[in-house]
Amino acid sequence: MVSAATSSENDDLLNKQVQEIAAAVIHRLPERYIRKEDEEYGSLTNAAGESSSSTTTTIPVIDFSRLLNNSSSPFELHNLKSAVASFGCFQAINHGIEGSFLEKVREIGRLFFRSSMEEKKKCLRADNDIEGYGNDMVLSDQQTLDWTDRLYLTVLPKHQQRLQFWPQNPSHFREVLDEYSSKIELINEVVLKALARSLKLDENCFLNQYGKNSVMNARFNYYPPCQWPDKVLGVKPHADGSAITVLLQDKEVEGLQFLKDDQWVGVPIVTDALTINVGDQIEIMSNGIFKSTVHRVVVNSEKERMTLAMFCMPQTEKDIGPVDELISDETPQLYKNVTFTSDFFFKNYQQGRRAIDACKI
Repeated sequence: MVSAATSSENDDLLNKQVQEIAAAVIHRLPERYIRKEDEEYGSLTNAAGESSSSTTTTIPVIDFSRLLNNSSSPFELHNLKSAVASFGCFQAINHGIEGSFLEKVREIGRLFFRSSMEEKKKCLRADNDIEGYGNDMVLSDQQTLDWTDRLYLTVLPKHQQRLQFWPQNPSHFREVLDEYSSKIELINEVVLKALARSLKLDENCFLNQYGKNSVMNARFNYYPPCQWPDKVLGVKPHADGSAITVLLQDKEVEGLQFLKDDQWVGVPIVTDALTINVGDQIEIMSNGIFKSTVHRVVVNSEKERMTLAMFCMPQTEKDIGPVDELISDETPQLYKNVTFTSDFFFKNYQQGRRAIDACKI
């Protein structure tokens, strides 16, 4: 059974990044990282107290090439609607980004996280800011911390990029991330149009709410090995505050799980696939038809894991709300029109609450 670190040890470790803690020889897990039962969602443990996960449910796979225009395959549109209405996520194959380029994207993340701590700390975020390098923003003494370090960057619109947080090494970091962001922007547009068509709506109805000056944030995630993987989480259970999130998974190590019917379903690695899930903002726009699903990340006792999440969001000054055509006497409006900001989402996330609950009528 794991013991929590002493108070003085905790104070010392709180000033370190997770990667530093994992590299140190420690015999007690820092208490702030030990997950609490009351932070869990649903029926997540079996009678033996072990985490439950489904062995029969699989994450839907969508052939992205069949969603590209108005002549989209009705079968694939039906599959997309079913996947996002029931799971809130899918694995996109044939999305048009070459596997060799995806490897370049992974490489810049690997090179950054494997650089010296001195080099990484050149990108260190401020205590009250999410942008830059670091681990969880600490908002309360009771907060459970995630077993992960992150590099969080605004990539679009370009004039909002805060380049002081962008790594100078590797030297091609900015070039690769800018190119990848442009490709994800196109994928986001295709997804939003296809989701609208799947509901027999005008294909631009979600994009019209989305706005022309949309925001995209990149989050490089590094999950060090942990000798107590059953006691920590790489990321706490949550649903995304984005419209669309596009995840580039680690090539070898799994860890992402979605909550489906009160069971955690692991997301397998599919070669060159992108894992796409809708966030709270699409659930609001679709008046609850599409589900922003709760998910979490588990860690490995022996292997590190690195991923890149791209969060695509409407411009922050715009209100969003359910599409008018989806509101009727039979399907009343479920959500208020809201301005869904990053600050609003993160404050709820770190306190273990879902931001979307504050938007319900």
